[in-house]
Amino acid sequence: MQKELFNRRQQGISLVGLIFVLAILAGLAVLAMNVVPTVTEFMAVNKAIGKAKADGSTPAEIRSSFDKQADVAYITSITGKELEVYNNGNGLEVSFAYDKKIPLFGPASLLIEYAGTTDKPGAKKPAKDGGA
Repeated sequence: MQKELFNRRQQGISLVGLIFVLAILAGLAVLAMNVVPTVTEFMAVNKAIGKAKADGSTPAEIRSSFDKQADVAYITSITGKELEVYNNGNGLEVSFAYDKKIPLFGPASLLIEYAGTTDKPGAKKPAKDGGA
């Protein structure tokens, strides 16, 4: 009977394994704490361009409206000058694109490319060069 107790394998995680798992979880938590604010800002930009489009009837009015909302919502990644306002045939549409670089450690960083538009999905955006 005593021999059976010693022959059974122990189950569970070792201290080294636990430290390794906790280190990975801590790294993921730090990454999430750096990424979540940029995602929140992206969602605020999307909301602001929708409101700016509704408030303005000219590109200048739309950009001005966006800048006012950006001040209130603490949007710092993009300004009204960087918005692309274009006519898709059914009215003015607003789009934007910007990059957010998040330093991680040493020379390593994370680059997130954000883009959005008020245009309906599947609609064709006119070419920038004026070509067909």
